[in-house]
Amino acid sequence: MKLINRKFYLDKLLSVKDIPDIKVITGIRRSGKSKLMDALIEKIAEDPNANIVRIKLNLKLFENLLDGNELYKYIDSHYDSSKSNYLFIDEVQMCEGFEKIVNSIYEEERFDIYLTGSNAFLLSSDLATLFGGRVYEISLYPFSFREYLEYYPSTDIDQAFDYFVKKGGMSGSYLYRTDEEARKYVNGIYRTTITKDIVRKFKIENEDLLIMIGNFLMDNVGNQTSIRNVSTKLTSGTYKTNDKTVGAYINYFCKSFLFYPLQRYDIKGKRYLESDKKYYLSDLSFRFAEIGTKNADYGHLYENIVAIELLRRGYEVYVGKLYEKEVDFVAIKEGEKLYIQVSDDISRKETLERELSPLLSIKDAYPKILIARTKHEEMQQEGIRIIDIARWLITSQI
Repeated sequence: MKLINRKFYLDKLLSVKDIPDIKVITGIRRSGKSKLMDALIEKIAEDPNANIVRIKLNLKLFENLLDGNELYKYIDSHYDSSKSNYLFIDEVQMCEGFEKIVNSIYEEERFDIYLTGSNAFLLSSDLATLFGGRVYEISLYPFSFREYLEYYPSTDIDQAFDYFVKKGGMSGSYLYRTDEEARKYVNGIYRTTITKDIVRKFKIENEDLLIMIGNFLMDNVGNQTSIRNVSTKLTSGTYKTNDKTVGAYINYFCKSFLFYPLQRYDIKGKRYLESDKKYYLSDLSFRFAEIGTKNADYGHLYENIVAIELLRRGYEVYVGKLYEKEVDFVAIKEGEKLYIQVSDDISRKETLERELSPLLSIKDAYPKILIARTKHEEMQQEGIRIIDIARWLITSQI
């Protein structure tokens, strides 16, 4: 398999090397957590004073370490007091009582600790409970468009972007020779995530209903989602359900990193709103593999790509509300705001004016951007930057 250097994430990990926190790499299944750990180990190994202890609990070689006491003995026996010690454990949840062992090693202050594991056991919301809040989480996403272009170099950025939208960023699918085989691979990840990270973890009795809710969210990325409306729609069909169940199931999808919820933000009142969120899929390949191309609103699909890219770049991301108008994204980082509108085709004057209108209604001085499928270089209108989505995705700066 062709490997690319995921420098963005590697640099983030290297920036916290030797900082006394437990580093945990989280993200959707098969997004490359173990490969990222391997890349970090290779980098640290360049230091002759580094003593690296690497444990992959999913391998038969380490099956005797699935007992907590044996795991501790192994780690302790490989400690070298004359060097800087680094501990890397893959699939840490396979060891019974792993929380106690990791916490004990942390308290001894002998190792710099890095972990990956099943999402069912290392959910973002559970990390503080598992390790007493002494955690630095690295959120890993599927391949970005920039990474896709590293894997599939192309001089035609527009054609490459069209391929990326449907092929997505689950790099394991790139190994398959046909689109059908690739979709089967991606769908297998999706269904495995549902079974192992949601159904088993949360003891779901109605898996069919769970899948229906997931399909509904996929079909409505970019739309404001009311839990009550989802409940009503599904109840009127095959299954009878209620708001509490639907809300819980949607929350489980988010905990498994399949979907990311974005809260609404009142731009004028400068406050967060608790009402209906929007939910964005971690990678569009799941949508095409699960429900196909039906009802594909490319404006909303592009909006999904931009939402995940903003999260990948470290922004806090919200859906903006200004009176009766909506701004697709309010992105905040280090106290600075950015207002973003996303569209598909803005070649028609009335469409362009409609997309610019919410941004022009905002009176503060923070930057405003319209990201669309223009296939042209950047331009400006009334102080608003208009950027082609493919070209925006390959820039390192907003």
